[in-house]
Amino acid sequence: MDEPNGPWVRHSRGVAYENPWIVVFHDEVTRPDGQPGIYGVVHLRTRAVGVVAFDRDDRVLLVGQHRYTLDRYSWEIPEGGSPLDEDPLEGVKRELAEETGYRAGIWRELIRFTESNSVTDEEGVFFVATDLEAGASAPEGTEDLQIKWVPFVEALGMIDGGEIHDAMTQVALLAVARERAKEAIAP
Repeated sequence: MDEPNGPWVRHSRGVAYENPWIVVFHDEVTRPDGQPGIYGVVHLRTRAVGVVAFDRDDRVLLVGQHRYTLDRYSWEIPEGGSPLDEDPLEGVKRELAEETGYRAGIWRELIRFTESNSVTDEEGVFFVATDLEAGASAPEGTEDLQIKWVPFVEALGMIDGGEIHDAMTQVALLAVARERAKEAIAP
């Protein structure tokens, strides 16, 4: 195989584990220092999508749920996975409706990112949504969700206080805060 990957060379790739959501690859490589090595890559079969949804009072819609991997509760923006062949905007619209019942009339892309790129190839995109209309939610069987509206400034405080520990939620909220700071100092 001997496939270059930047300063790395991949000699072989095998599947160590897979399920409907992820594939874990085991690669035999030559490292950048010329020494033989291995690399594990977690490939997600979806793209991460999420939305910072604002109401007219500048409150953010948060979703709370117990996260199995951490065995703890987590407050997050509505987020999930969108198939790689799906338009991310369509995927995030579906996630917002499924998790919260809300639909938005105005959407804009906020930021694109990679997550834990030392072990996973997952990419993602976040959006901002406004002009919201309530409806019925339809969470998946793995989701036992609560929703709450939080003033934007309070949501930022939840990051500082450790109540929002989800990295994707932190990235999205801080990206909005960065935009607002730029607008405030613009001439």
